[in-house]
Amino acid sequence: MQATTEAAPRPRVGERIIAVINRDPSTAPHRTRNDTVLAAVLLVGAVCLALFTDDGSRPDAAGWTLLLAGYAPLAGRRHRPLLTLCLVAVPIGALHALDYNHSAPLPATMVALYTVATTGTVRRALITGSAVIGLGLTMNAFTNPEGMVELLRITGWVVAVLFCGIDVRVYRQYVAAIVERAERAERTREEEARRRVAEERLRVARDLHDLLAHSITLIGVQTSVAAHVLTADPERLDRAAVAQALDDIAETCRSARGELRTTLEVLRAQDTAAVPAARSPLPDLSGLPDLAESARLAGAAVDLSVRAAAVPPAVGAAVYRITQEALTNVVRHAGPKPSVRVEVHAGSGALRLSVTDDGTGPDPAGTPGFGLVGMRERARSVGGTLDAGPREDADGFEVTAVLPTPATPLMTTTTITSERTG
Repeated sequence: MQATTEAAPRPRVGERIIAVINRDPSTAPHRTRNDTVLAAVLLVGAVCLALFTDDGSRPDAAGWTLLLAGYAPLAGRRHRPLLTLCLVAVPIGALHALDYNHSAPLPATMVALYTVATTGTVRRALITGSAVIGLGLTMNAFTNPEGMVELLRITGWVVAVLFCGIDVRVYRQYVAAIVERAERAERTREEEARRRVAEERLRVARDLHDLLAHSITLIGVQTSVAAHVLTADPERLDRAAVAQALDDIAETCRSARGELRTTLEVLRAQDTAAVPAARSPLPDLSGLPDLAESARLAGAAVDLSVRAAAVPPAVGAAVYRITQEALTNVVRHAGPKPSVRVEVHAGSGALRLSVTDDGTGPDPAGTPGFGLVGMRERARSVGGTLDAGPREDADGFEVTAVLPTPATPLMTTTTITSERTG
């Protein structure tokens, strides 16, 4: 059975009228057709006024021709409003001058004036109205010099129609401004959503780089340890050392796989609103001991000192990732059995991080990576700064970062010293 869809309800008559009033007349669809129908309807009404009202002589053939010529230009009133008014004024003025029925041409004049007022500037409308009033007063002075009431009626009708048109034009501009502000606000919300998504993608890319670089480096070092143990002295094979190295590799793989799966869930989110919901918990200062332990498994001696608490999540994540990348660089470039000191201290309005080793440092001739660039981006993402380079007072490499934070209470110093075993 074919599914039936419920048709959308048709707009009510009042809603259609409001829509027509709010719409810019110069951009309305089917303008010529609608204006032609309007001109025909007004012409029929004018014929009825000419036949059934006694406001001047009944038109003859010339009068009917002038009457038709006065209404025909209304078919293009929204294309050329001022030209339409001029084309209407010529035959209508002749009708009044020849003392034909004075009520019949009145609708054409009022519609032409209204169109000029709604489509042009206020100054143009007032100038046009003054010209029409002046022309009407001049003609009335020649055709009916004693008709003061007629003079007031002509002036009143022109002024009323002009101000009605000006009011409608101002109202349309007001509605257009409201619509434009709403559309701009919608575009702003969409741009903000896209910006948030881009920032989230960048965060994920940084996390992936830090995670993979750290894990692969540790796995490489641990594999080298196992290979060294296997080939150093086959006659006295240290099975416990090999098993420990393989266990460390497996643990590193499990940890990296879990974090990688959580991170990739963000990339699979297609909906903008789903990205924040899918975000994994940010790492923080509580994960620094695990990083120190991972570096220990790779053969480094790590001295960790943390004196900070209650830092913002973004700052804590930045400290974690910078420390992770710095320890990865130490394991990769600092040579065998490096010693590294990690200090995280909270001061007045800032969190200071220092990672210092005593190794040989990166090889200047080696292939440059993105580790230092990523650390600097991490620091800048929370409004901080980062410096990295060889130590001046001794051998080794030093990474220092200053990350702004609110006033952070100090906690008791936590010092973890890890040394290479085995």
